[in-house]
Amino acid sequence: MKRLSIIFMSLLLLSGVALKAQTEITKAERKFAASYLKETQSDMLKVLKGLSDEQLNFKPNAESWSVAECLRHITISETALWSNFVDTPMQAASDPSKRSEVQFSDEQLMGIIESRDQKVKTFAPFEPENKPEPVKDVIKEFKKLRKAHIKFAKKTNGDLRNHYGTLPFGTIDTYQAILFMSGHTKRHTDQMREVMASASFPKQ
Repeated sequence: MKRLSIIFMSLLLLSGVALKAQTEITKAERKFAASYLKETQSDMLKVLKGLSDEQLNFKPNAESWSVAECLRHITISETALWSNFVDTPMQAASDPSKRSEVQFSDEQLMGIIESRDQKVKTFAPFEPENKPEPVKDVIKEFKKLRKAHIKFAKKTNGDLRNHYGTLPFGTIDTYQAILFMSGHTKRHTDQMREVMASASFPKQ
C-alpha cells in the first residue's frame, strides 16, 4: 500500500511538471519573439535614419501616408496592441478550453500582418494625427516602449498560449499578439519604403 502511495504521488508530481511545460512558452518561443521585436525595430530605425523633414513629411498622393505618419501610426499601435492584447488578457485566468478558437498558426499570422497585398484602413484612434509630437520624440517613445516589450519577451514565464484577444479576422493568443505587433511594424516599415521609392521623393 505504501509503495502504491509513493507511485501515485510521483505520478501527480510528473503530471504537474507536464502541465507547467504546456502552459509556459518555450525557450525557443521566447527567443524568437524577442528577436522579432529587435529585428523589426532595427529595420525601421535604419529606414528613418538621416531623413530630412521634407523627406519625412512627403506624400506621393493625397491618400498616402508620409514616412512620419507611418512612424506615428506604428508608435500608437505599439501602445494600444500591447495594452489590449497582452496586458489586459494576462489579467484574466488562463483558459485552455478556448485554444480551439485560435485558427492561425504563428507563421500564418505573421504572413497576414506583414503582407502589403491587402490594404486596410485603420481605425480612428490609430490615425497618425493622434500623435502630433515631433518625429524625434515619437522615435524616442517607440524605443522606450519596444525596450520594455523586448524585456518582457525575454523574461516572461507567463501562460501566453492560454490567454487571448480578438482581431477583426479571428482570435489570437497572447504570444501571437507579440508576433502580430512586430509584424505590424514590418508592414508599415515596408510602407515607408514604398513612399521613398516614389519618383518624386525629395533628394534631401
